[in-house]
Amino acid sequence: MIIILGSQKGGCGKSKIATNLAAVAAHNGRDVVLLDTDSQCTSATWAADREETSASPVACVQRVGNITATAKELDTKYDLVIIDAGGRDSQELRTGLLAADLLISPFKPSQADLDTVFQLSDVVRQAQDFNTSLKAMAVLTMSPTHPANTEIQVSKDYLSEHMTVLDCLLYDRKAYRDALSMGLGVIEHTDKKAQNEITALYNEITNA
Repeated sequence: MIIILGSQKGGCGKSKIATNLAAVAAHNGRDVVLLDTDSQCTSATWAADREETSASPVACVQRVGNITATAKELDTKYDLVIIDAGGRDSQELRTGLLAADLLISPFKPSQADLDTVFQLSDVVRQAQDFNTSLKAMAVLTMSPTHPANTEIQVSKDYLSEHMTVLDCLLYDRKAYRDALSMGLGVIEHTDKKAQNEITALYNEITNA
């Protein structure tokens, strides 16, 4: 299975989700590889840091440009391929979509982020002309934790007019930043709420 994390805007948590999904997969005994196509190399740095820990290993490959062939080749060698694409309309995103089974696009519950769904939907439709098995799903990330906040439901309603929205939510938790800096996933952290929500995301995605 090939999952690509991509969007039209930076700063919405693609690398956070990519690394945490990889950590959950490895924790569950799956042979997983990260394909880091982002010039910031966040996932690659995380994977290198992880080698210094006792956590289950996660392989990482770095590529830029046309990544279709690389993704398909990795798919023959690993149970799960997770592509960390940059937060923009790039060659890496578009060629990754031609190989992927599933696009997961994170959105913060802010209008500036939500408005990028129009361009993303166009990119996905173009990719589906060539990759008919491609599915695209949105996930709300960095969500506010206050129970009275209405942004989450408003954002879900807005996004659902353009693409499938996952039920699970990722909240703005310090545990994600701490785990990333140590080469770990929150599944290996002490924050139970973060563990539960990333596990819910992994289960919803892999059962999609």
